[in-house]
Amino acid sequence: MRLESTPEVEAFRHRVRAFVAEHAPGTRTHAGVRAPEPELMPAIRVWTAKLYEAGLLGIDWPAEYGGRPGAHPLEPFVVAEEISRARTWPPVGAASLVSAALIEFGSDDQRARFLPRIRTCEDVWCQLFSEPGAGSDLAALRTRARLEGDVFVVDGQKVWTTNGQYADMGYLLARTDPDSPKHRGITAFALDMRSPGVDVRPLREITGTTDFNEVFLDGVRIPAGNVIGRVNSGWRVAMSSLGRERSGVAARGVELFAMLDDLVRLAQEIPVGGRPALDDSATRQVIGELATRAHVNAAMLGLAQSRMLHGTEQPGDGPIGKIFFSEVNHDLTAFGVRLQGTDGLLTEGDPHVPAGGWWQDAHLYSRAYTIAGGANEVLLTQIAERALGLPREPARGSNP
Repeated sequence: MRLESTPEVEAFRHRVRAFVAEHAPGTRTHAGVRAPEPELMPAIRVWTAKLYEAGLLGIDWPAEYGGRPGAHPLEPFVVAEEISRARTWPPVGAASLVSAALIEFGSDDQRARFLPRIRTCEDVWCQLFSEPGAGSDLAALRTRARLEGDVFVVDGQKVWTTNGQYADMGYLLARTDPDSPKHRGITAFALDMRSPGVDVRPLREITGTTDFNEVFLDGVRIPAGNVIGRVNSGWRVAMSSLGRERSGVAARGVELFAMLDDLVRLAQEIPVGGRPALDDSATRQVIGELATRAHVNAAMLGLAQSRMLHGTEQPGDGPIGKIFFSEVNHDLTAFGVRLQGTDGLLTEGDPHVPAGGWWQDAHLYSRAYTIAGGANEVLLTQIAERALGLPREPARGSNP
């Protein structure tokens, strides 16, 4: 693997870093993929529009919609890294996901309607894929859409919808042919979230924040012109758009190294036996192990990026990287809490809580990374079957 920077890319990085420093809407106070407070959304919309206007988002879009053909393929990764390094807000919502679907499968009318509004952030999009009982097994979704004249009528429920409370539009998967095999008979839609029958209910999490939502769809009417791609071909649309959304992985390495810096700082401030915890050899040993794993994670991400750019991706690249990152992230945040001793029982808002309770929140959230993007247990099965060619897991209830 050789994934080296160039003077051109480094010049671009400096430009991005300066732009972020000048225009970013402040520092995120929580770890992970989180929803902002309502009062921050206007500033985040303005910030997102500025990123598009500056040519830092939508880089690989067609030129007629603001893309920059011929841009270095590392540029989207650089932007994601610099936003993460600054600990500020990335674009909120599923715009990058749906834009990939629209560009590849959408009609000319859909691209002309939706892409400019994504660029100006007049429309925030959410992803309406997961359902109760159909998260990691997305093809098992049960939300139904039936054609009545020139509209589809949709009934069902979605869950774990990030930023659904702010979304203007939804990238929806629904079953349009219940008699087809489960990977077929699914259609992708662009849904106006203000449509009658759409009910968004925020979910309050163990962190005390509301990042996800459940969305109920009761007789929601979607114009047939809002079908993305062909009817009953939604699985292909969804898998293609998910495969093209790659820049987010770049932020994972930056995120871990930033947390390591914070962990060292915490160990310098937390006293153990009257001396800083960092003076203790056992503490340094744990931090050293975590740092080693963070560097391994960075190498794995580099390999995945290299293969993405050269079209040599392997089935296990994404799942292995996601599992490894989520486990390192969990262990790092757990040690940050453990290092505080009994103060680790404190939370945000408690007097004298170290780092404002950031480590406690990050640790509670860290379990989300082991589920989001596919539960680690499911991804391990995918690695075994698709990457290593091992026999498929027996169906439940079958004879061993």
